[in-house]
This record gives sequence, structure tokens and C-alpha cells, in this order.
Amino acid sequence: MDQTSILIVDDHRVVIEGIKSALLERSEFVVVGEAADGIEAIELVEKLTPDIVIMDISMPNLNGLEATKRIKTEHPEAHVIIYTMYSDKEFVIDLFKAGISAYVLKDDPLSDLVLSLEAVKGGGTYFSTMAPTVLLRHVEELEASSAQHDVYDTLSRREREVFKLLAEGDSVKQIAADLFISPKTVETHKYSIMEKLQASSVVELTKIAIRKKLIKI
Repeated sequence: MDQTSILIVDDHRVVIEGIKSALLERSEFVVVGEAADGIEAIELVEKLTPDIVIMDISMPNLNGLEATKRIKTEHPEAHVIIYTMYSDKEFVIDLFKAGISAYVLKDDPLSDLVLSLEAVKGGGTYFSTMAPTVLLRHVEELEASSAQHDVYDTLSRREREVFKLLAEGDSVKQIAADLFISPKTVETHKYSIMEKLQASSVVELTKIAIRKKLIKI
């Protein structure tokens, strides 16, 4: 039987021992190395060329996110399984972009990590139940942002001027004075902008302007 070599990267000894214990009766997996931080992980991947790297995120010297990016760039054939307590959207998305093969939470049963190893060994992927939800939410945000971007392009030059000033907190009267137009005209532009951008308040307009980096906070 061909064995799948594994490098475990975690700065907690109890986690490493727990993983090794879970694999004791799984002869198809062999732990070839252990690392306590990202720098050591990169060095051992270069030296041992493991098939799979089980990687924590929060570690000293170099965290798991940056170590994973380096490993996947220099050794794209190495499969990385993230094994962490963090489910933050930013971590999940950045690691997906880096090309990980699995994302498992330490709160999940240890058997889930073994299942992820089996999936990755067979050429597949495995993700904790939270990961698809996080990714779906991210895709929805991207689609909403894209839609707002497309609609923003349809705003007239004057509407864009009014939009920016509204988002900056200027009153209708102030905007009218600055642009040398009547308050009634400003109100007309305001409601046209809100309708086009599907915003129900000036607060929502401000959020859109911040996302589009039209104003700074």
C-alpha cells in the first residue's frame, strides 16, 4: 500500500500528539515531520516533500496563512489542510485563494480531520460545514458590489457629485449652495441616486461610497 506522507504544523504539542494518535491505526498515512511555526514548516516542506501539510493558522514567527502562501507558491504539488480554531471570513477566503485542499475546525470532531485526509489523499477536497456558508456570503457580497458598480456607472456627472457630497454628510442645502443649484434639484438627484443604487437611506449611500473608496473614514 502506498503511504501518504504528512507534515504536522502546530505550536501546541497536545494538538500534534492528538493527530498522531488518531492516525496510529491508519497505515496508509505516515507522519514524516513536525513543525511549530511557519518558518520551520517551509524548511521541512523543502526537505521532506510531504504529500499533505496539516497547518494551523495562529503560530509564532510566521503564521499559517503566510506559510501556506509560500508553500503553495514554491511547492504547488503539496496539499495543505488547514486545521484551526478560526472561522473568520478573511482567513477562509485568503486560504481558498492560496489553494488549500481542506479547512477543518478544531471544534469539530477529530474524525473530521481524518476524513479530510482521506478526501485529499483521493484527490478531493474537504471543508468544515462553516466554510461553504462563508464562501456563499462572500460571493453574494461580490455580486452585490458588482451590481452597485455597474449601476454607479449609469449615474450622471451631476448625480455623482451629489452622491459624493451626500455620503460625506453634507446637507441638501449645503450641496445646493456648493453646486449652485436649487435644493429641490438636489432632492430630485438624491432620490434618483437612491433608487438607482437601491439604497433606502443616506447611511446606505455612505456605506456604498466607502466600499467604492469614494470617501475615506
